[in-house]
Amino acid sequence: MKPGDVVVGVLAGAVETKVRPAVVIAGSTYLVEHPDVLVGILTTKQPKPTTSTDCVLQDWQSAGLRAESYFRVYVLTMHRSELTTIGHLSDRDWDQVKSRVRTAFAI
Repeated sequence: MKPGDVVVGVLAGAVETKVRPAVVIAGSTYLVEHPDVLVGILTTKQPKPTTSTDCVLQDWQSAGLRAESYFRVYVLTMHRSELTTIGHLSDRDWDQVKSRVRTAFAI
């Protein structure tokens, strides 16, 4: 796995736990040193209201997703064995996601 990969697994959301997609937001060094992965969830439901830490993915189809999706800075830590990689974000979507993560964590 690498930063920007789109993965699926049984993930807890704000409302329910279900099989859902997410994006790997852990850095390369973290991924080399740890068996777990930091991910941010993806959802097909448009966040209402949309906040400064949400974004719509422009290239969701090329990332392996089945429907228009939104990134939310709802961060989970999962063991990599519980996740399956299905694609990778485009450069423009990955840049948006990184920007939202920086905003959320003030880094």
